[in-house]
Amino acid sequence: MSTPRTQVEQAASIEGQTLATVRQLLVELGAARGLEELAARGAAAHLERELGLGSLERVELLVRLGNVTGTRLADRVMAEAETVQDLFDALLHNRPSADSAPASRGAIEVASLGATHASANARLEETIRRAKTLTEILRLRGVAEPAREHIHLYGEDERLETIAFGELYARASNVARELRRRGLEPGQTVAIMLPTCAEFFYTFAGILLAGGIPVPIYPPFRANRIAEYATRQSGILRNAESRFLVTFKQAEGLARLLQPGVPSLREVLNAERLAGAPAHEVPDSANKWRPVEFLAHHARGEDIAFLQYTSGSTGDPKGVTLTHANLLANIRSIMAGVELDANDVAVSWLPLYHDMGLIGAWFVPLVAGVPLVVMSPLAFLSRPERWLRAIHAHRGTISPAPNFAYELCVRKIADQDIRGLNLSSWRAAFNGAEPVSADTMERFAARFEKHGFRREALLPVYGLAEATLGVSAAKFGGYRVDHIDRGRFESEGRAIPAARGATLDFVSAGKPLPNVEVRIVASDGKDAGERREGRLWLQSPAATSGYYRNPDATRELIREPGWLDSGDLAYLAEGEIYITGRAKDLIIKAGRNMYPHEIESVAGRVAGVRTGCVVAFGAPDARSGTERLVVAAEVRNFEEAGRISADIMQAVDDAMGVSPDVVELIPPQSIPKTSSGKLRRRETRQLYLNGELGKKVAPTWRQIGGLVLRTAGPRTWALVKRVAMRAMEIVYGVYALAIFGAIAIPMWLGTVLTWNRQLAARMLRGGTRAMLFLAGIPVRVAGGELASEAKSGPRIFAPNHSSYVDVLVTMAFLPAAVRFVVKGEVLDMPFFGTMIRRSGQLTFDRSDPHARVRQAEEVDAALKRGESVAIYPEGTFTAEAGLRPFQLGPFKAAVDSGRAICPVAVRGARRILRDGTYLPRPGSVTLTFGPLIFPNTSSGDDWREIVRLRDETREAIARNTGEAMI
Repeated sequence: MSTPRTQVEQAASIEGQTLATVRQLLVELGAARGLEELAARGAAAHLERELGLGSLERVELLVRLGNVTGTRLADRVMAEAETVQDLFDALLHNRPSADSAPASRGAIEVASLGATHASANARLEETIRRAKTLTEILRLRGVAEPAREHIHLYGEDERLETIAFGELYARASNVARELRRRGLEPGQTVAIMLPTCAEFFYTFAGILLAGGIPVPIYPPFRANRIAEYATRQSGILRNAESRFLVTFKQAEGLARLLQPGVPSLREVLNAERLAGAPAHEVPDSANKWRPVEFLAHHARGEDIAFLQYTSGSTGDPKGVTLTHANLLANIRSIMAGVELDANDVAVSWLPLYHDMGLIGAWFVPLVAGVPLVVMSPLAFLSRPERWLRAIHAHRGTISPAPNFAYELCVRKIADQDIRGLNLSSWRAAFNGAEPVSADTMERFAARFEKHGFRREALLPVYGLAEATLGVSAAKFGGYRVDHIDRGRFESEGRAIPAARGATLDFVSAGKPLPNVEVRIVASDGKDAGERREGRLWLQSPAATSGYYRNPDATRELIREPGWLDSGDLAYLAEGEIYITGRAKDLIIKAGRNMYPHEIESVAGRVAGVRTGCVVAFGAPDARSGTERLVVAAEVRNFEEAGRISADIMQAVDDAMGVSPDVVELIPPQSIPKTSSGKLRRRETRQLYLNGELGKKVAPTWRQIGGLVLRTAGPRTWALVKRVAMRAMEIVYGVYALAIFGAIAIPMWLGTVLTWNRQLAARMLRGGTRAMLFLAGIPVRVAGGELASEAKSGPRIFAPNHSSYVDVLVTMAFLPAAVRFVVKGEVLDMPFFGTMIRRSGQLTFDRSDPHARVRQAEEVDAALKRGESVAIYPEGTFTAEAGLRPFQLGPFKAAVDSGRAICPVAVRGARRILRDGTYLPRPGSVTLTFGPLIFPNTSSGDDWREIVRLRDETREAIARNTGEAMI
């Protein structure tokens, strides 16, 4: 009797051989999706549905398994096996144990599961490390770890909702399916106008799965800024050419007001209805979970992952183009730079439509597989202690925020609101997205030290959307502050260290992340050198290729091949980056370079001034020939205006050695800000110059009324056009169906009255041509001479299959003598079943496991008789665009018979009659033949020759249809 140890070793050995053999076969087939599924699902992977192994591929697999394990499996295994586990079980059952005694099935299964469970996670993480797209990672985690908790989301009522990877994948698949049903094509953009909510995650992931490009834009927050909001968002939507806008119920009305100004926008969709209920099937057992059907366009690393719109002007929206390769390169650099590991827990309140919140707070934990705790920005702003409480409750270890958040915690949180607070788990408190204040960090560290917070956890970081996100980060162990001589820096641009006093203080943003290079470039275009200010340029695999549909802005961004101008001023000291300000915001007064954020920080500490609501800028002064220094500050109590103005004057003079020329006190919410809360300095300056800064805005009802009036005409005309177009399509569809029916009846009668197969086939050819002509569907034929058998003899025609219209087109334009291989279900269809039988077409029953073998024999016999055959290698079609995986049957027949393959590309049929619709739409079709692909019958390796024929045929059809291979 074999020992349990021997049984375990035997089971593990056979399972390893089985998985390795399956993996090698998938590699040879070029089945990228199958390899992903095998890595994620292991032995539970379904042979056909998930790995794409049809009957012919399974025959090859069984032969290889027999050779590897020395076990001959019965033929029924090919027909009955559904998963890799079934093959493994069959091998165990047929293979004797070490001493020829049967092993306990239960003992082997338990031992096998125990031996492989630990390695499964390692294989998954290794696969994720090699993944080329974010879409792959979403799928891998959703399929392999459906029950693993991913997101802990605090709602408006502070109730906690948990989203597992499986739930995210299932709901996202619902979104993908619905978007594709509504006509979304791969590469088209979908705008997301949602607050922080579960539907944001489902929608963003669903757009990726559908092959679309998400465009997150911020939802409306201020009722008194509706008109400004509508103008800004319409510009972004037009630039992105968004096909759909996904939003929430309360904003649907406003979103529809944007529609007339965006010609590309088809529909405004409700996010909650789009995501629907979870669509995964009921689990087969506690250990099995079957995901919804995979609908994703097979994205590549160079494909655009999403567009991140920066806070540009309304007339010049700048959408940063970020590919999957850009995203993953930056995410992996961040993970390495901050030493992220499996024990980390992320906590965030940052807005998801902003790069720091979307990429830093969601994508990084997604790729790393660590949990994310998230709440809305409004929840934080109304009660900042909620952020710290979430870190305490979930033992958060990493959490990013801009500088003002740390300042807000210091100023606004009362001691009684944080009793018992423990921040000792917080190891990385990132501070970025705006100028970092050393004073703020010092006050934060001092205030929360008694609650377990460690000063060395404060980590200043620097990044920008054009670099995907991160450029540099401070090292663990404490931030560095550089104290430099103010006079020499402002006059010469040299950062000379000086003793504390009348100095400028800059916080180090650390060294560049892995795979990121930076340069400091002087005004003459040369490197500035150590401790000299200049413009910060960067290059990395994460850097964008430019702005979406904005070549002028792209030329300003990319100064030299591979190098991006960040637009920020900085200097380098001992390899660390010190950001000094935005180049366009620099104030030049009396020969001095002054930095607005420093002035704003000083003025913002004056009593009566609203925190974070101060803007400093330069305004031209023709009399003096220099710039006037203007400080605009929001205040609530204008009764103290005189005192507040005087205090601002004095505070700025004490800190900078110069007083403001103008102090402009304005009401709350007068200063324009970006969606992420950054000050819009240039826009504030322009409002001041126009005399409009602080002016009372129109009431909300008047702004909305104005929008309605401005869009009423375009909306009415757009509605009329849509209704007219839809009516015309319905009329055409009914007419086309009537034509098909009118011609089908005499075709059927003709085939019933003849027993001559060739004559019946000619009737089919003539009848289908008449259908297409009378229905007004023009067919352009390219390479038609390749359809003739005169030169190269009989061949195998391999058309793509995207619609029932394909069948009409190929029957109409392929030679009448060609015999089609059709599904057995067609025989039960009225009219068509009789015509198929009488015209001698070949059929097979898909419900019969051995049907494809018999089909191959019939095809081979027809080819040997000198007849050409047409086989649809995709097997079936769907509403979604894309070339589905090809079955190997036609190509095996080509190798066995020595006949050429003629690729046949049908382009345009899917648009005329998409799967799931019943009325044809107007359209045209292009039919492209060839070139012929001949098998090499002397290669000596039939299997590789079959795969070569399949790959070359699929590539030829993909080129001529313009559809991606999925």
